[in-house]
Amino acid sequence: MERSHRLYFSVLGPVRAWEGDKELNLGSPQQRAVLGALLLHEGRAITCDALIAAIWGQDPPLRALSTLRTYAYRLRKVLEPDRSRPGVVVSAGTGYALSVPRDALDVAVFEDRYAEAEKARAEGDPARARTLMSAALGLWQGDAMDGTAGPYAEAQRDRLGDRRLSALQVKLELDIELGRATEAAAELAVLSAAHPLRESLSALLMLALFRCGRQAEALEVFDGTRRLLAEELGIDPGGELRELHQRILTSDPQLLPARVDPGAGPGPSPARHEDEALPRVAQLPADLSDFTGRDDEVALLSEVLKSGSGQATTVVSLSGKGGVGKTALAIHLAHLLSDAFPDGQLYIDLCGAGGRPVEPAAALRAFLCALGHPDLDVPEDPAQRAALFRSFMVNRRMLVVLDDAVDDAQVRPLLPGTGGCAVLVTSRAKPAGLPTTGRVDLDVLGPCDAVRLFTRIVGEDRVAAEPAAAQDAVALCGFLPLAVRIAASRLVSRPLWTISSLVRRLADERTRLSELRLGTMTVEATCRIGYERLDATQARAFRLLTALPTTSFPLPVAAGVLGLETLDAEEIVESLVDLGMLDSPSPGHYRFHTLLWLYGRTLTEAPGELAVPLVMT
Repeated sequence: MERSHRLYFSVLGPVRAWEGDKELNLGSPQQRAVLGALLLHEGRAITCDALIAAIWGQDPPLRALSTLRTYAYRLRKVLEPDRSRPGVVVSAGTGYALSVPRDALDVAVFEDRYAEAEKARAEGDPARARTLMSAALGLWQGDAMDGTAGPYAEAQRDRLGDRRLSALQVKLELDIELGRATEAAAELAVLSAAHPLRESLSALLMLALFRCGRQAEALEVFDGTRRLLAEELGIDPGGELRELHQRILTSDPQLLPARVDPGAGPGPSPARHEDEALPRVAQLPADLSDFTGRDDEVALLSEVLKSGSGQATTVVSLSGKGGVGKTALAIHLAHLLSDAFPDGQLYIDLCGAGGRPVEPAAALRAFLCALGHPDLDVPEDPAQRAALFRSFMVNRRMLVVLDDAVDDAQVRPLLPGTGGCAVLVTSRAKPAGLPTTGRVDLDVLGPCDAVRLFTRIVGEDRVAAEPAAAQDAVALCGFLPLAVRIAASRLVSRPLWTISSLVRRLADERTRLSELRLGTMTVEATCRIGYERLDATQARAFRLLTALPTTSFPLPVAAGVLGLETLDAEEIVESLVDLGMLDSPSPGHYRFHTLLWLYGRTLTEAPGELAVPLVMT
């Protein structure tokens, strides 16, 4: 959206404001919560009592009214420093109001695009409806009013979250209607797992799987939903879901998309025609608004990716331990390079760190559908899919982002066959046999960048009040971006905590991992995923080496602990380095990241393993 030099506000994510392209400093989380409440009231006045209850609930501080007035004064100073701009925070009766044009507030633009998409769908134009709905969903940058506390913010997060989910469901319905069933099935699998009691999502997933030729999996979705409804609510699936189940059982042909009559002569199928009406492929997830650091890596990788030419595809690999920020860097870099790849970007999460990596054949189907190939015409043979994909990529200038690859075998079938395109691969494991043009082993953030990331999340005021404590906090996080983000986000959601109190909680090595937890996002889970990928020999070596009283050790010490000859020990510890579970700062010397080391010390020693000597020579 064009912002020119006027104010623009965002609540679909953190509460933010811009004047033109300049982001404004809105102050503390409570102050941003006041602004968010005023914006969502769309110009209607809110009494001071209502605002106090919205921000602090039923137990406000003694000076709540004075504090609220201070927030309103500061917001006026930020939004209208010269008192000449309309639409600022104004006194209204016993409270305040803020009125802005609809196109200056992202949630209003979201609702308008949502309404336009539904109108286009009702008029029989699903391609335009999908484009509009995708544009509406593209406005979201996280949970609504993310980082703001209080009853009102929580209620709005739930309300707008439901609205976002409804929009996403409509978009996925349109995907299926337009022949993008494979792409929709991948999204729906994640979405229905997050909302397992929403029968409409289960129905969509079943339909998408059926249209992909995965009838058995569609029936499994019904069985799983039926069991869950019985266990959680004591009810059976609704009539619509039961009817769909029966139609899939009998392979009802009316569930399949319309096809062109073979005798009708040459010409594109309806699915392909509608796909051609869509904008260029742009599958990248949203960039992080608080992305910090990595200047050297961005400069290096940008140069390599943009300079690709000749007959070979440019392939760049980005490896590193879990939580180091590989995905964040890859997505940030891909957004920066969008102009260099005018035909668009393909993106897929290959789920290499989890227990069920995406099969190359499934990834190829998703790519082919995204490129406009009718879903039902995708070849069943994986080799034919790979060949068709390479044909589609000829004479295109596209960037392919393969996120979280498990190994080279998963990546190779997904590489375009000619120059002009570029591939960015992220993986915990270092690539062994890929024909890479450039490689980066990503390390933790430097201390200054870690503090900058912490500050961007927590807010400058809180860090300015305790700068030394902020440095201690990121150091206790081992400068690992995931850990820094979790620690900072915990502070944001706990406005009464000081940074020093967080440091005291992180200082205890016995409980540090349990402190680095925010909802489902935990450092311990990231460490566990890496550990579970190890084979039995590597896992035993990891347990024994993390039992050492120090995170650093030379190769002879490792050999002694493992009870092996030096060459045999080196092979094992080097394999841990290749898998991102151990660092090698110099030949023959090894070092665990502090948090991985702490995780290893929580593992139960296997029967028969030798205890590590307390004193190493």
